Amino acid sequence: MILGALVDAGLPLDDLRHALGSLAVDREAVWTERVTRAGVTATKLHVRGEQESAAGAHHHHAHHGHRTLGEIEHLIDGSALSCAGRQRAKRLFSRLAEAEGAVHGTSADKVHLHEVGALDSIVDIVGTVYGLEALGVERVVSSPLAVGSGTIRSAHGEYPVPGPATARLLEGAPIQAGLQAVELLTPTGALLITGYAESYGPVPSMRLQRVGYGAGARDFADSPNVLRVLIGDADAAAAAARVVVLEAEIDDMNPQIFGVLMDRLLAAGALDVYYTSIQMKKNRPGTLLSIVAPPEARERLTSLVFRETTTIGLRYTEMQRECLDRETVTVTTPLGAVRIKVARRDGEVLNASPEFDDCVRVAAEAGRPVKDVQAAALKAFLDR
Repeated sequence: MILGALVDAGLPLDDLRHALGSLAVDREAVWTERVTRAGVTATKLHVRGEQESAAGAHHHHAHHGHRTLGEIEHLIDGSALSCAGRQRAKRLFSRLAEAEGAVHGTSADKVHLHEVGALDSIVDIVGTVYGLEALGVERVVSSPLAVGSGTIRSAHGEYPVPGPATARLLEGAPIQAGLQAVELLTPTGALLITGYAESYGPVPSMRLQRVGYGAGARDFADSPNVLRVLIGDADAAAAAARVVVLEAEIDDMNPQIFGVLMDRLLAAGALDVYYTSIQMKKNRPGTLLSIVAPPEARERLTSLVFRETTTIGLRYTEMQRECLDRETVTVTTPLGAVRIKVARRDGEVLNASPEFDDCVRVAAEAGRPVKDVQAAALKAFLDR
């Protein structure tokens, strides 16, 4: 489905066949067809010998023979992938072998990848590495992964969905059951998405260039069994970043501590800290503490707030924020040198502000009002 979506989004099938041909895959062994899944037209990629059935496409590969990790790596070495692509494909197969080995209690190099070392899985993995490289994809973001539910039958017996190897490969990724009581995510799919995705969540800000739909084998009546890929350029104008906002109300703390608290929070990685006067229960005056921070700093800052303040509870929300491009330039005025903070969007200067501490220092040295230094600095900037 991933490879079908990449072809649908513009990856030339002939280029893909050429890249795979070096894996001793017959050029005609890979082909596509246009199919409809619950009303959505998509590209279905076929690999000759692949047995598709309602029980799940990747569970019927014993007839392709068992391959070891070493054999697969030898095949990859002879592929048309770039050097970096070959290394990436090997790392992906190595991770797959480790997951299978952990499930079956054996080492990665002893694993016979009979369910994932089949021809179509090798095509899927090497083809996807090639396709993302050929399309110039630099960063991948994924929605949370729908895994399905119910049970699957494999060479080793019946297992709950997701299967043991799939579940191991999904460690650390957000998953959900999805609408269908079938297996929606195979080990190969789990491997590729978790191997490439930098993050999981909503569609990131970008200028959309291409859309592709890759079809699965089954056609569900209630929802399209397709994987959608959106390819675009990161939208520099909308440089949205995730931030976390932490808040707590405080009405029983020595106010002298607030100054120390702000300094410590900023030193610990907060992007901004501010206080708002509020009325609390029993009509007591209180202070709302607000902290803006990178999501990865949340745990550290939460511990700091509990340690340094009297609050017994803290709430947080994640949100997007957008910032102007910023730089600092130094200008020379008749009174002295002053740094100017310059903010731009798409190259256009939208704001220029003299550094206040510089203005205070220069004003003191020159014996002039601070406002005169600010005016001189701004004039010097505009005259550049």
